[in-house]
Amino acid sequence: MSLSMLSKAISIFKQSIHDYHQFDSVEHPLQNPYPVGSFEALLYHKNWIDAVQWHLEDIIREPKIDPVEALKIKRCIDVSNQERTDMVEYLDSYFLDLFKEVKKMEDTPLNTETPAWAFDRLSILELKIYHMEQEVKRTDVLNEHILKCRDKLDILLQQEIDLSTAIEQLLDDFAAGKKKMKVYKQMKMYNDPNLNPVLYRRLRP
Repeated sequence: MSLSMLSKAISIFKQSIHDYHQFDSVEHPLQNPYPVGSFEALLYHKNWIDAVQWHLEDIIREPKIDPVEALKIKRCIDVSNQERTDMVEYLDSYFLDLFKEVKKMEDTPLNTETPAWAFDRLSILELKIYHMEQEVKRTDVLNEHILKCRDKLDILLQQEIDLSTAIEQLLDDFAAGKKKMKVYKQMKMYNDPNLNPVLYRRLRP
């Protein structure tokens, strides 16, 4: 199960990255090709969010960016971060349901990382691989740059193997009842006007 799931996830992440770069615009709307609510749709949506945020982070680092535009982009990044967290929680809900019938002992150890956060790391890694591959293909830079990027790409590809193996082992442990998972909502406070003191002080009469 886990190996096929990992292969599917990597394939969907790569598809999302390819689809995004057909438009290469942070404003292009998501067009998810998978059925609403499916595991595949969650993975595709998750990576699309990551791809958009990747490019927002690039844009905001323009040294001569207009301050007003920079603030606008920062707000977009804030929204994107919240969406990313929400998608991870949706994915973890999927895994909780997937493993809910697995018998576990009281002393079955918890894992510090949930499956969805591991998939989050894999999604980001696929973006790193894609963009490093683009650097290797450049023709407007010195060969030294290409060689350095090729070395980095080799490391990223090894990380892909290692992370995929680790996630596969983790899912197998959950499926076999060797580990158990709990999901704690992120409960981010800075987005909540009732919990962020800068915001709720402004609301006081």
